[in-house]
Amino acid sequence: MLNYRGIAQSLIKAEKQKQAISCITDQHADFNVAMGYKVQQELVKLKIDSGHKVTAYKMGLTSRAKMEQMKIGVPIYGYILDYMNVPNKGQIIMEDFIHPKVEAEIAFILGEDIEGPGITGEQVLEKTQWILPALEIIDSRYENFRFQLPDVIADNTSASRVILGSRLYRPHDFAVDSIEVTMAINGEVRACGKSSAVLGNPANSVAMLSTMLHEEKKGKIKKGSVILTGGMTEAVFLKKGDHVITEYDQMGQVSFHIH
Repeated sequence: MLNYRGIAQSLIKAEKQKQAISCITDQHADFNVAMGYKVQQELVKLKIDSGHKVTAYKMGLTSRAKMEQMKIGVPIYGYILDYMNVPNKGQIIMEDFIHPKVEAEIAFILGEDIEGPGITGEQVLEKTQWILPALEIIDSRYENFRFQLPDVIADNTSASRVILGSRLYRPHDFAVDSIEVTMAINGEVRACGKSSAVLGNPANSVAMLSTMLHEEKKGKIKKGSVILTGGMTEAVFLKKGDHVITEYDQMGQVSFHIH
């Protein structure tokens, strides 16, 4: 019988000490997706017990290319906690990470509860109060950013930091499936993307999350919830001194600096 809490504790320790560990699947060949979510549940519970709060849901592996690469039919999900939030134009410390990467996303804020199964992207948009641009910094707790699918689920989908845009936007003012983004680091364009990279439309990502939570008997996604829908761009490695500026079509900029 696997010690789910013990594995969760080792991942939290790796995050705190900024010291990568070997994959769970390297030691436990039978470690699977369901077990990964059990570890994730323990990890989030331990963080809540230590005084942190969940502030958002996050989706991962939402591009068709990544899903095919990982041989999966659905994305994965995790949670953002309060200590992960960084203000727009804020600063982060390189020493707080192991090997961080950044990707551009669209975040949704619900105006009504939603619950799967079978909810559509169109229905999600009807129940969404706001959308806003976001940057997510992922930082795997595994050596060389190498892992199998159950490992990354257990590691809370590599969640590390989130920078939300400064303004909220009405979803009906946009073609939500064709928002373009350009990411520049130190003045050099490093990644470009379009919101359709996220399951055709980021709203489909929210719908899929709702269905997954329903299937796992975790209830509805409540009004006011924030959901990071997944990367519109590839994830780009960061280094000390980097100044990241992302320009979103008609949604302004989201930026941060690494010291």
